[in-house]
Amino acid sequence: MDLIALLDRLGEGNTAALFGLIAGVMFGVAAQRSRFCLRAATVEFARGRMGSSVAVWLLTFSTALVWVQAARLVGLMDSDEARMMAVPGSWSGAIIGGLLFGVGMILTRGCSGRLLVLAATGNLRSIVSGLIFAVVAQMSLHGMLAPLRNALAGMWVTSGGRNLDLLVALGLPSWGGLATGGAIAALALVLARANRIGPSRLVFASGVGFSVAVGWVLTYALAQVSFDPVQVNSITFTGPSANMLMFVLDSNPLLRFDIGLIPGVFLGAFFAALVTRELKFQAFSGVTPMRRSMIGAALMGFGGMLAGGCAIGAGVTGTSILVGTAWLALFSMWIGAMATDFLLDRSPEALPV
Repeated sequence: MDLIALLDRLGEGNTAALFGLIAGVMFGVAAQRSRFCLRAATVEFARGRMGSSVAVWLLTFSTALVWVQAARLVGLMDSDEARMMAVPGSWSGAIIGGLLFGVGMILTRGCSGRLLVLAATGNLRSIVSGLIFAVVAQMSLHGMLAPLRNALAGMWVTSGGRNLDLLVALGLPSWGGLATGGAIAALALVLARANRIGPSRLVFASGVGFSVAVGWVLTYALAQVSFDPVQVNSITFTGPSANMLMFVLDSNPLLRFDIGLIPGVFLGAFFAALVTRELKFQAFSGVTPMRRSMIGAALMGFGGMLAGGCAIGAGVTGTSILVGTAWLALFSMWIGAMATDFLLDRSPEALPV
């Protein structure tokens, strides 16, 4: 069935939600099996280790960059039409929001995407933290925190009414992004071999990056044939978590890519954990971890919305189309996470697995 026939059969909203569900299931399965986690990678790096978590993160990051840039070169997507490229970006938001998000994911022991994956495997701590994250993200988008977010984001914005395209700004050839992704992938594979990471985990780590490319390609294809305007975007968790919260509370909800994405990730991770017998209920181990997780989730909700995306939305999805503020946000997340780990969690026992 071609896309136009699918649109005629399901309608635009249902088709967008279906595409979100497809990309989400792919992400959920791959993230659960690969144990992809930016928080774990930053902690390893901060402690002078280039271990398995760093290798998996680099492979995911580079795979997304390679697949998305390849799709752009063959005409399957156009990054100029992506929402995060087509609107002004905030340098100040990327810095401040990225730092706050980095602090938050150390306190919460996982980024927003990781929390959703863990929640699907029975981690009650992640469910509570994820709900707080979604509520604060919604407050930052349209609620009482929105004026503060707008003020901080407005301090320093990109010029020209658009975000900065690094490919253009750096004067790189059209294949520059693809070549950069290939070089990072080579480094990731060297680290993977040094850490004796098995082929299965490498395949699933690549699958996380591939799911980001799938999201870009599907939404771009839908935007080309849809009668109504469709946002060209891919996997991210800050905005979609806020939108999903309002979807279940609204008496007349609208279906879109975001609304399929969140349950798709949950279902993918759940079934991956079910098949591998990794479903296990886990709760908070005490008052201090609970307090830290709640504060961290709130910081991630506000920081992710301010930065223009979370560890996935800015750190993988945005960077894959070479959005300038996304790369700065990712850098700030690493700095915030490493500084927080140095100050609070320097004991070897705290290193995540």
